Amino acid sequence: MKMKNILIYGLMFIILFLSAGSLFSKKLTYKQVYLKKGSTGFTALPFISKWVDSKHYLQSEKNKDGKRVTYIVNAANGKKKVYSKNKTSKLDYKKNKMTNATLSPDNKFIAFTRDRNLFVKNIKSGVEQKITKDGSDKIFNGYASWIYYEEVLGRRSRYRAFWWSPDSKKIVFMRFDNNKVPNFTLVRSRGVHGEVEVTAYPKPGDPNPTVKMGVYDLKDYKLLWLDTGKEEDKYIAFPRWNPESTKLFYQELNRGQDDLKIHNVDLNTGKTNLIYQEKQEAWVEFFDDIYILKKNKGFILRSDKDGWRHLYHYSMKGKLINRITKGNWRVRIIKDVDEKNNIVYFTGFTKDSTNNHLFKVKLDGKDMKQLSKNAGYHRFKISPKYKYYIDSYSNISNPSKIELYKMNGKFKRMIADSRPIIKDLNLGKAEMLRIPAEDGVMLPAKWILPPNFDKNKKYPVLISVYGGPNSASVYNTYNRLGNYYLAGQGIITLSVDHRGSGHLGKKMVAKMHRKLGTWEMKDYISTVKWLRTKSFVDAEKIAITGGSYGGYITCMALTKGADYFTHGIALFSVTDWKLYDSIYTER
Repeated sequence: MKMKNILIYGLMFIILFLSAGSLFSKKLTYKQVYLKKGSTGFTALPFISKWVDSKHYLQSEKNKDGKRVTYIVNAANGKKKVYSKNKTSKLDYKKNKMTNATLSPDNKFIAFTRDRNLFVKNIKSGVEQKITKDGSDKIFNGYASWIYYEEVLGRRSRYRAFWWSPDSKKIVFMRFDNNKVPNFTLVRSRGVHGEVEVTAYPKPGDPNPTVKMGVYDLKDYKLLWLDTGKEEDKYIAFPRWNPESTKLFYQELNRGQDDLKIHNVDLNTGKTNLIYQEKQEAWVEFFDDIYILKKNKGFILRSDKDGWRHLYHYSMKGKLINRITKGNWRVRIIKDVDEKNNIVYFTGFTKDSTNNHLFKVKLDGKDMKQLSKNAGYHRFKISPKYKYYIDSYSNISNPSKIELYKMNGKFKRMIADSRPIIKDLNLGKAEMLRIPAEDGVMLPAKWILPPNFDKNKKYPVLISVYGGPNSASVYNTYNRLGNYYLAGQGIITLSVDHRGSGHLGKKMVAKMHRKLGTWEMKDYISTVKWLRTKSFVDAEKIAITGGSYGGYITCMALTKGADYFTHGIALFSVTDWKLYDSIYTER
């Protein structure tokens, strides 16, 4: 059964069991929300992909004919014109089996993988260089093995495991040997005869893929393998070039995932040198956004070694120069560094963990300032030369907006607003909450009370969770339309995060180490106990649902927490940790 159908039937199940009816006429319909028929009631937003230069950005949207068109937009006045495709458009990626085709920084070459080998193509001449030759169903060059894609490089990588040097003269890539990794067979019901997929999938304790790193020189046609040590049962990843393309760094993590090292590389010999090491009692994670400064001024790390994720400035030899940020709050992402003026731009929160804002701070840690003002969860795209930033955000009361600001935080103009286009749409009341756990820890939550809410009535509650370590799901954002639809059926929809979700720092997250399911259930049961104190909550109809780790939590809630949760739908659940993948489970 397809996942879409599972979700649809699951929702029908919840509604049949929990629905308490509604008394209003103008509401979101099932067809609008789940079948995408007719207007959803809100203005569609364009997609802004990137800045082209310091004054222009690319914006994709549907025209009057319903076709998606990409425009180049003048940031200052909003004037736009159709964006002409670049010179790589003549390359037929699909026909030439070019996977993860990536343009070089100088726009002269394109790197890609084909049949698990890595290639470079000269765009002008059309000449290809085949960098590796041993690609097979077991050996992957520049293309990630599944476990690295899922748990290390991330799904946004789309399996790409190669990186251009800034000067376009070299490529560093990862080579994966899956020969010792057990296979897992997937049988799909697609088409008339179905499909069978066999994937190297290591379970806890199984051999992981063996990984090597190579650097290819386009000019000399030389391939240099890095000396990453004799120990194979470890993880190596995230190679990073310095801006001058003269130095290369990579990270190494032991299989126990509590000892992380950063090495630099001699690009002449392939020899490596340890420059940084971090150990933690629970686990330590890869630095996926390490920032290397120009002119050998060092690098910036975002580490949670003191209990909260903060910024540290190190020299190229790994000596601490200074701590940039500190406090009981969290830096989420290093967005950019204005090296001319020694300013670091980052996102995070200082007061309310459900918000996400843009900050700037001097490299020496002085003059920190929050640039974004409106409450909510913001995402940013900063222009080259730091003239503007694009701010996409929403909050519990307002659907998404896209706005343009000057770099000092001064509002420039509205780009787009997904304001409601259906008048008098009765959605219900959405609120941010803090629910007390039994020991006084305040758990972030948000809910929607049904339209025409009557505190003298009894309403069923549907609790949506994910619940994984350091994986918060409650943010000050506009709710999904599906939640408003359920509210329209007379169901209170509630999302809540437990103490180990990341809102309260790494020390709370670390409580989950080797104790999965323990603290989550304590906090979710505390949530139900709190709900039972509300006169308008029907204690006989408190449901829970979630997928993946949220499916695991749902199963726990309906067994260990069966005295509190009355219904549930567990989607694609992890029901036995022996059957999940090695990296996540062992961590």
